Amino acid sequence: MTPLRSSPPATHPPEASLPPETPADPRRRRLLQGGAAGLLLAAGGGVLAATGDREALTDSLETLLQKHYRRMTPDEVAAALARIERRARRDHDANIMCRNTPPLPEVAFGFALNLSRCKGTRRCVTACVHENNCGRAGTLQNIRVLEMEAGRVDLTAADPYYHPEQVPAPGKGYLPVQCQQCDDPPCVQACPVQATWKEPDGMVVIDYDWCIGCRYCAVACPYAARHFNWGEPWLPREAITPETHYLGNRPRSAGVMEKCTFCLQRTRQGLLPACQEACPTGARIFGNLLDPESEIRTVLKQQRVFRLKEDLQTSPRFWYVMDGP
Repeated sequence: MTPLRSSPPATHPPEASLPPETPADPRRRRLLQGGAAGLLLAAGGGVLAATGDREALTDSLETLLQKHYRRMTPDEVAAALARIERRARRDHDANIMCRNTPPLPEVAFGFALNLSRCKGTRRCVTACVHENNCGRAGTLQNIRVLEMEAGRVDLTAADPYYHPEQVPAPGKGYLPVQCQQCDDPPCVQACPVQATWKEPDGMVVIDYDWCIGCRYCAVACPYAARHFNWGEPWLPREAITPETHYLGNRPRSAGVMEKCTFCLQRTRQGLLPACQEACPTGARIFGNLLDPESEIRTVLKQQRVFRLKEDLQTSPRFWYVMDGP
């Protein structure tokens, strides 16, 4: 086991923007868009004749051909948000509000999780699935809780499928794993169409409408934190979370990648992540790494902390805490 040591908050270089001369529009993306648009138009005549839903066909085509999120004008973003809301009404009979809240100034979010307090209840998993509209019969979860021998962090012997009669099970400890929001994320480097990037507040995000579902990012992620959605979400009207974000928990189409975003639809509004609110033991600590008075800065300064796979130098913004000497 790697010795536990204190890790100070990482220093964060200025956020790199897309080069103004080179849009995030590789040829392979345009080729895919053109081919898919042709297929959609070819099939659209029959769909339109059968259903008369011209609005749905138009929305699908405009979504397919829209620009990368970071290349849209304010009017184009507004049009994209309106299409997302219309689709939620058509597909899920749900009225949602899809926002475009930008990163907060002077904020760099981080997470700490006290393993000495985590009891393996998986309430964080349930809260995340509900808040982030992951409803695919439980098959897509952004948080995995691993069971292992108490007092040890051994990922090779971890069990994500434990089912004891009650938790914590005798002699067992628990380690929740999710997107680590790395400062040097391998997933971003692996994406061939620049559908994923890191925001100034520390969130690694995905433009779902630009993602081509190649899964290169999932292969590159050393934390197994990215998930391919094989099917459309099953979201009954009474279950859907109505407050959504373009880069967060809005309903996603099948065939794209998903991951934890630190509940940016909540945290950029000054709220806590859903997993932290649901934790019955207070094991989760979320806050602004740039605020020296924040709880997370106090924890990182005073407690024994470590980060997963630090030798890979991905610089996660997710720390694990252990009580005691």
